Amino acid sequence: MAHSSSQLIQLKGTIVAPTTAHLVGSINLPDAETTFRTVSQHLGDRLPRIPDGEVGDRFYWIQFQKDFFDVTEGLSRVGDSPIYIRERFDTRPLRIDESVDPLELALPPLGYADAALESYATFARLKAEGVIPPATRFQVSLPTPAGVVGSFFVPESRADFEPVYESALMDELRRILDGIPHDQLAIQWDTALEFGMLEQAEIRGNRITAWFGSDHDAILAGVIERGVRQAAAVPADVEVGYHLCYGDVEEHHFVEPADATMLAEVAGGLFAASPRPITWMHLPVPIDRDDDAYFAPLASVTWPAGTEIYLGLLHHEDGVDGALRRAATAGRVVPAFGVATECGFGRGPRERTVALLDLHEAVASDLAGEPQ
Repeated sequence: MAHSSSQLIQLKGTIVAPTTAHLVGSINLPDAETTFRTVSQHLGDRLPRIPDGEVGDRFYWIQFQKDFFDVTEGLSRVGDSPIYIRERFDTRPLRIDESVDPLELALPPLGYADAALESYATFARLKAEGVIPPATRFQVSLPTPAGVVGSFFVPESRADFEPVYESALMDELRRILDGIPHDQLAIQWDTALEFGMLEQAEIRGNRITAWFGSDHDAILAGVIERGVRQAAAVPADVEVGYHLCYGDVEEHHFVEPADATMLAEVAGGLFAASPRPITWMHLPVPIDRDDDAYFAPLASVTWPAGTEIYLGLLHHEDGVDGALRRAATAGRVVPAFGVATECGFGRGPRERTVALLDLHEAVASDLAGEPQ
């Protein structure tokens, strides 16, 4: 969509025009090859990295992890009757059995490494064929261990199970690092449940937050401490980024943030404490927030030179015009940024997928002042 010269001048006066876009992870296409081909056709050099779309059982983010917990001796479901979402995933919580030493739990491989290695083989072939631009990296999105444990386990089991799951997930990461050339790889840590805990921090004794701490400062410290471990687990020659998220259950946040304060606290804390450079940081922008008050807390963040910033300000409901309104406001406090959706769009209707890819291109091009 073309915009008037006066509109472009106004935008250029408030932001440094971005030229890149970021895909958070899930994309509603049937397989990795279709994802790579379609994304490359519609966005090409606009993307520094491409995910495989989180196809197959990964389409509903972390829900498939319960399949591996169900075959782990010493873990049990709470409740007798399954409660399904999407007719596939049983939502009953899990617990560690009373007679079991958590340190004796033996989780099977969690599926992330197998999927990544299979998809990378396709990625490498398509890059060799010239389908994928030569500078593009393969992006693997992993959940934070706390996000999985806090989403699926009863409060009484979370503290004991988190180190078990973290160890198993780090084994997955090591297999990915061993199997994919480092100059072709980018790792993204999906950080979502942590914001639910931060939003609930003022509720004393809240069962969601108790395993991290009883107040905001303790929870924030726990989030940063874990995020630093995640960054440190990725070698310096592999790109690493974070997707900060307020959830995407049937295209809705678990809570709408009052403003970007908690995003600023987490991003700033990670930047300050990370033992290695953070390649990119992605932050969501709700559709109805094109006001200064939402973005104002981001002015407190010291954005490292060389770190790419992506704002999830693309929404299919209001397209280019809505994204440009949000970008104009954001640009008053955030340095040069690229564009993205708030979360992955693998759970939306498939017929919307190509239009969303084109929306990334249109907004990035418009903000860069490129000819339409």
